[in-house]
Amino acid sequence: MMFQAPDISYLALLPLLIVFGGGLVGVAVEGFAGRSMRYPVQMPLTVLTLLAALAAVIFVAPNHRGLTAAGAVAVDGPALLLQGLVLALSTIGVLVMSERLGGSAPDAFTHAGVSVPGSAEEALATKVGATTTEVYPLTLFGVGGMMLFPMANDLIVMFIALEILSLPLYVMCGLARRRRLLSQEASLKYFLLGAFSSAFFLFGASFVYGYAGSMRFDEIAASISSEVGMDGLLLPGLLLLATGLLFKVGAVPFHAWVPDVYQGAPTPVTGFMAAVTKVAAFGALLRVFYVAGESARLDWQPVLAGVAAVTMVVGAVMSVGQNDVKRILAYSSIAHAGFILVGFLALDSAGVSGTMFYLAAYGFMTIPAFAIVTLVRSSGSEATQVAQWAGLAKTNPWIAAGFSFLLLAFTGIPLTSGFTGKFAVFSAAIANNGAWLAVVGVLASAVTAYVYFRLIVTMYFGEHTGEAVAVQASSLTTFAVAIGLLVTLGLGVMPSPMLELAQQA
Repeated sequence: MMFQAPDISYLALLPLLIVFGGGLVGVAVEGFAGRSMRYPVQMPLTVLTLLAALAAVIFVAPNHRGLTAAGAVAVDGPALLLQGLVLALSTIGVLVMSERLGGSAPDAFTHAGVSVPGSAEEALATKVGATTTEVYPLTLFGVGGMMLFPMANDLIVMFIALEILSLPLYVMCGLARRRRLLSQEASLKYFLLGAFSSAFFLFGASFVYGYAGSMRFDEIAASISSEVGMDGLLLPGLLLLATGLLFKVGAVPFHAWVPDVYQGAPTPVTGFMAAVTKVAAFGALLRVFYVAGESARLDWQPVLAGVAAVTMVVGAVMSVGQNDVKRILAYSSIAHAGFILVGFLALDSAGVSGTMFYLAAYGFMTIPAFAIVTLVRSSGSEATQVAQWAGLAKTNPWIAAGFSFLLLAFTGIPLTSGFTGKFAVFSAAIANNGAWLAVVGVLASAVTAYVYFRLIVTMYFGEHTGEAVAVQASSLTTFAVAIGLLVTLGLGVMPSPMLELAQQA
């Protein structure tokens, strides 16, 4: 029997090909370009690659929907919307990383030591930027994996995407030079626990294959509907798959890595990872449980409902005792993962659209929040202790105002995207017998509100000690923060376009 190559729609996969192609070019630049030329080439190359892929998602791929690559990849509305969201958020994240890499301000990637004034500081930043440009191809490869993750219609392809997006992140978490031991510890923890989650995913895939005799999601769904497999393998397999995916979103009890990794990783990388990885991982969860496992919902839905409730409670309660701003945002990320799971568990079109809207809202809140954290500094390094932010509004009112607005959005105050996102997921849950989850979510939101308002009160009414100041944001960081603030306000004031786009997808 002769081997027949599978039919592949290259135009449907054009966004992926552009991103991976840009990553390969970036690797070539790292290998052959002179050190002084790497940053001027890598930064524009990465941004243009992401924008070109976004254009392909909008104008090319929608005309070639369907299954391709022997049915292993699905190009449909949710996949395209999540791909576009990944690319848009990644572009903003790269701008923040680029400013810290090549700008004249002290940066998150510099080696240990104090900042030096004038031209010496600029020379140090230029030297450091030249030696850390490997972050650009790593970012592109990670983005490629994140784009493939929600498109996978096959468990093997999904596992490959999981590894492609994870391995660059493990390296990027260890790139901080000023607090390099903490950063390397974060990288090692993320790698070790990520390896366990990958093993759980593979174990679950083997169980599901044993049940259905196939790795394809449509064939798995057909076998569940016809009940042709071995019942003892299906539920353990689906729950093991969920374990691997819930690790990526930081859901309890698979959340232990989140606070330490978010605190230790370079802050621009933390913002990128917190926003974009969550989009990709929830896209994969939607693909697995809405396409392959929907017929078995009565078996796995109660388990994931319990995970969602515990995730909201743990994320909210644990944030109360934190004194580090990055750890507060880390536990906030855990709580938000629980909120998104509430919409995911609605298991209808309103749940899908609410989940995707919340992912967009959370992403455009998170990256600018971490970008602002990079600007508040003490003695040449980031001032992440809450006490160091006391009285910041008196010396840097615009920084304090922007961060306060983002904290209000995290809380879910009306006229912000956070309120609209929570309303969308909670209303979808209430309409599908999930009112108790919505109640838990509202109570958890009230607890997190205390944490956010405590930080706002510290900035506006605390006694300024002069310990921390906000450096002047340069062009790329200013643009990234401004885009995030505008989108957060826009999705709160006029959410209809994004909600309609999600519903159409």
